[in-house]
Amino acid sequence: MNFGVDTGFYPLGSCTMKYNPKINEEIVSQFDGIHPLQPEETVKGVRAVYDFMDKALAEITGMKHFTFLPCAGAHGELTGLMLMREYHMSRGDLARTKVIVPDSAHGTNPASAAVCGLDIVVVKSRPDGLVDVEDLKPLLGPDIAGIMMTNPNTLGLFERDIKEIAALVHECGGLLYYDGANMNPLLGVVRPGDMGFDIMHLNLHKTFSTPHGGGGPGSGPVGVAERIVPFLDIPRTSGFHGNFGIILRACAYILTLGRENVKMAGPLATLSANYIKESLKDCYKLPIPTVCKHEFVFDGIAVDNGVSTLDVAKRLLDYGFHAPTIYFPLLFHQAIMIEPTETESLETIDGFIEVMRTIAREAAEDPELLHGAPHNTPIGRPDETAAARQPILKYAEQ
Repeated sequence: MNFGVDTGFYPLGSCTMKYNPKINEEIVSQFDGIHPLQPEETVKGVRAVYDFMDKALAEITGMKHFTFLPCAGAHGELTGLMLMREYHMSRGDLARTKVIVPDSAHGTNPASAAVCGLDIVVVKSRPDGLVDVEDLKPLLGPDIAGIMMTNPNTLGLFERDIKEIAALVHECGGLLYYDGANMNPLLGVVRPGDMGFDIMHLNLHKTFSTPHGGGGPGSGPVGVAERIVPFLDIPRTSGFHGNFGIILRACAYILTLGRENVKMAGPLATLSANYIKESLKDCYKLPIPTVCKHEFVFDGIAVDNGVSTLDVAKRLLDYGFHAPTIYFPLLFHQAIMIEPTETESLETIDGFIEVMRTIAREAAEDPELLHGAPHNTPIGRPDETAAARQPILKYAEQ
């Protein structure tokens, strides 16, 4: 069944599901006739968009320049890590083959590093969910190419020790890579470049509108500090200009908000997340009871009577809500990651809170009701392993 941010609340964690302003679609529709092989002099407007976005994203993030070659966030990660390797190789620093990744990281971080031929070293988190600087220190040395971090991290917590971490990594000769998936709450407030990051990617299809549910399309431009600029490809767009429609939508979003209003998005998303967290912490387990940014994580339902996070997610469908991300991050066994966006109304958020409280009551009074959920959908609980490994992708008449 189709579900979108225009028709319901989409509290999907780790990927801010932005609303998609209709003006974006109207603007993009004016460019649907362009072709990547047409003469360059006929696409000067497209070039102007890329030039503007390079300057705008550099200003927002504190980077020097961006490349628009990567067509998705993970593609951006791989591109950024390749730039990191090239930087070290150009200096004859061939021993730097390891990348440090926090245990709270997005799964694409270690995966991208492995694809790039780098070895992964895990740094642990403290009980408060932040990177353990004391655990980091002994990991640093001449074999470290860099560290990959998301800030705020996957638990929605701002890494307060980031300046110390940056100094330590730079002192050992490594670079800092910023995973931009959680950039939403920082817009106009804090810049990764000012934190000390050397390379980063942005998910334009998350942070700058165009919700990417359903797998795409996306755009993952990579920004770099000045010392990494010489290693960027020239031109910094692909032969087919990447996913230009996503880049144009992001351009429209930035121009619509302007410098004075782009910084409203983060505080509003942060307000929504903390409001939901505080409203539900008495009936769901809150492992880290502190102020969050744009997202937070519960560790299952407070009543310990066999009701799982999966049961909660399935029951939400009966009430017309899309389920949040579940069982991630892996730090908590029954993780429920909730990430409201800044555009949801108080009425919508209150409705979600009430349903979550209702489900908590149901779990206490009738756990079997949740074990059998969903009850009001066209199908119940499919075999999810079989659906992933042997998907049926076409309709067959009986």
